[in-house]
Amino acid sequence: MIEIVETGPLNTVQDMGRPGYRNIGVTACGAMDPLALEIGNILLGNPEGAAVIEVQTFPFRLLFTKRGAFAVTGADCRAKLDGVALAPWWAGEAEPGQVLELFPPLRDARAYVSLSGGVDVAPVMGSRSTSLRGSFGGLGGRVLAVGDSIATGAVQPAAVPKGGFGAVPPAVALKDVFPVGENGELVIRALPAGEHDLFGADAERFWSQPWKISARSDRTGYRLSGDPIHPVEVVEMRSHGVVPGVIQVPPAGEPIVQMSDANTAGGYPKIAGIIEADLWRMGQARIGSTLRFVPATHAEAKGIEKALATYVDDIRQTARLVGKALAAMA
Repeated sequence: MIEIVETGPLNTVQDMGRPGYRNIGVTACGAMDPLALEIGNILLGNPEGAAVIEVQTFPFRLLFTKRGAFAVTGADCRAKLDGVALAPWWAGEAEPGQVLELFPPLRDARAYVSLSGGVDVAPVMGSRSTSLRGSFGGLGGRVLAVGDSIATGAVQPAAVPKGGFGAVPPAVALKDVFPVGENGELVIRALPAGEHDLFGADAERFWSQPWKISARSDRTGYRLSGDPIHPVEVVEMRSHGVVPGVIQVPPAGEPIVQMSDANTAGGYPKIAGIIEADLWRMGQARIGSTLRFVPATHAEAKGIEKALATYVDDIRQTARLVGKALAAMA
């Protein structure tokens, strides 16, 4: 059990989302950085996809009212437990009365607080994720507020050793797989989408120019600022299904990247789709940051997914070994 001591707007309960309902207009929601959520749960020995707290406005503080293990992943938010600094991507154990503090990260956008047993709120349509647009899921479909008490699910045998342990952040462990562009630009791999060729010469400008994430961005979509691109002729399109990662171009010519709370359907032409292995990086991109899109092949996308899966499996095996060692000592 924890209590929220300090929070800001947009901090919510999230899990891996609620797939399977897009046909009736229900967005999947879920963590903007699903990789950080997955690793946090692995470090604690939680069930796959257990709900966590997604923090995107800082500072954030929570009080442990009972003893319990926790993990902080995602953005390096200079976390502290009772004033003692914690390493990034770290799992530890807190005693009753201790306070976990997260501060504004120097890079990236979102941190994830995983709790042993997972955040225990009532599932809606098979998920505990908060849908702010629909006002359901999480804690009554709303953002977290000071004074909220949050319960955890059934706690597994302790999987965190005294002093804690952690994982090497993916940006470090996989720096050759997820490169950073010149001047710190985010490099995002994508595949040409259905209406790519309708943009003629502007399609090339989509790939060659830098784009800035506009302040008019949220969990539904990132609006990108840059030199507008337009199809060679006006195209009337029926609404069609869209998913996170799809890049649409409205009449104004500035692309929109569909994110975790992506619309279920839309009629804007699609110029590209971000490969799934790069979506977590988009989820960590901050408003005002600059990115470039790089065309990828299906083979390249599969290779990146394989490297990412190997990284996750290595952490899972390490966490299992730690859990076995603790069980043998009990």
